[in-house]
Amino acid sequence: MSWIDIADLLLHRHEGVLTGPSPLTHDELAGQALRLAAWLQAAKIQKLAVYELDAGMLAVIALGAWRAGVELVLPGDDRPQTRQRLEQSGCLWLESAHAEHWQACEPVPAQQLALDVPLLTLSTSGSTGEPKLIRKTLLQLQNELQVLEQLWGNPLDNAVFFGSVITQHIYGLLFRLLWPLCAGRYFIRQHLPFAEEIQQQSMACLAQGRPFVWVCSPALLKRMGDNLDWPQLAAVSRVFSSGGPLPVDAGAQLQQRLGQAATEVYGSSETGGIAWRQGGQGWTPFPGAHISQNAEGALQVSSSWQESGTEHTSDAIELLDDGRFVLKGRLDRIVKLEEKRVSLPFLEDSLQQHDWVSECRLLLQQNGRASLAALVVLSAGGLHALRNGGRSRLVQTLRQHLSGYCEALVLPRRWRFIEQLSVNAQGKLQQQQMEQILQQERPRQPLVLERTGSDWHWQLKLQIPHDLAFFTGHFPQSPVLPGVVQVDWALLLGRQLMQLPAQFAGMEVLKFQQLIRPGDRVELDLRFEPERGKLYFAFTAAGAPCSSGRIALVAADD
Repeated sequence: MSWIDIADLLLHRHEGVLTGPSPLTHDELAGQALRLAAWLQAAKIQKLAVYELDAGMLAVIALGAWRAGVELVLPGDDRPQTRQRLEQSGCLWLESAHAEHWQACEPVPAQQLALDVPLLTLSTSGSTGEPKLIRKTLLQLQNELQVLEQLWGNPLDNAVFFGSVITQHIYGLLFRLLWPLCAGRYFIRQHLPFAEEIQQQSMACLAQGRPFVWVCSPALLKRMGDNLDWPQLAAVSRVFSSGGPLPVDAGAQLQQRLGQAATEVYGSSETGGIAWRQGGQGWTPFPGAHISQNAEGALQVSSSWQESGTEHTSDAIELLDDGRFVLKGRLDRIVKLEEKRVSLPFLEDSLQQHDWVSECRLLLQQNGRASLAALVVLSAGGLHALRNGGRSRLVQTLRQHLSGYCEALVLPRRWRFIEQLSVNAQGKLQQQQMEQILQQERPRQPLVLERTGSDWHWQLKLQIPHDLAFFTGHFPQSPVLPGVVQVDWALLLGRQLMQLPAQFAGMEVLKFQQLIRPGDRVELDLRFEPERGKLYFAFTAAGAPCSSGRIALVAADD
């Protein structure tokens, strides 16, 4: 398959359709880009900001802006504050309404794109504060794209690229858009944030006899459940993951299901790609990425796809004899407790070594005396321990395990057991959201996964939170959802979906047949008969009845 450098994407054209499901050939893409360039030049635009989830349209916008010599700014979101900040800095925010103007322009001639001018600005996906803006030249992008093709290109000829990450950030921009575009490979225009959408697109490729590649984040890969057609999905040519480390248990399960480990890519907006791994803990540096370590043990890297000089990171590493390295956590997450320096990444890694812990995050709390709090995602074994030993025993066991790695004063005082850590579309942990979880009380309602129905009849799929407040004391060593809570939930959810009479008038034919436990997924059927004032409810799990009954309701003035 022929390769076209990014600088020549308007001069030379690949044959055939490059994007889907709305077909867009390279010729059509270039033609639209040259019309956009004409409009930008005529309007004397210097900086263009856009938030565009259609990768095909973003390709048109990027090539058009770069042909016009316009700096393209890709923000991480399209919130009003983001738009206002960029517009105040001199950016034109490209609207869909602008399309009728530039699509009517006569195209400017194709020519090579300028390589040494910073024509792209990316935004970091940090969880707090204003995002940092990082400027890149097309030469930097071109150098990194050539490395990606060198590493993985040959076996992926004719493969279709698609995935769950958006193309507003460096990983998605390179892997989902620019790499397949330069290589002449087919790529899917829309981003697919759900596992079911990944499966649907994979099956479409199989039906056409085409190989396919997933470009995903750990946030999606660790949530791909048993309900997918894994024997068929195992035909995937390669699975890329970036944005954060893929949890060990999720990686092992994915490898078992697909017959291959995910290819994890380590890097940042500032550095671009640094290294990769496929199973195991050791990271292999990209060809041309020169790795070193500073006096504090942090990784330093220099390459031809970052600014000149050495980029300093806050990631502690251990250099291996074979040229690879192991990540040892963030050096900028060092806190002080009772004048003692504590590495939160070290403690998180230590806690995750317990079989009951899938993922965790430790946070510093300043409620009077500084202390640590733990957000923990339980493994299957951890959920079993919670269901069959209770919360107190679970916390005691994890504290005892962690005490082997730290002093008693460092042990977390507050524990929350959650279904997943808060991450954004790039798999980055969201500090602010996790702090909010800790500030809130333990949940008192189920997670509504799905609801269907209309009028007076509804069906809901519910997830029972691991850390539900009502499990405390009912029962200490074998938590069970109280029957009175089930009735309360039926009435509460019924009122959210239907206009029910205001006053409770009693219960009828109440039955409890099967226990509901932490982590259970249950279905709730709600049906109201207005003429009788009766709300019928039925909880089931895997088709088996858990509880049912009728709630009598009357109007406030009855």
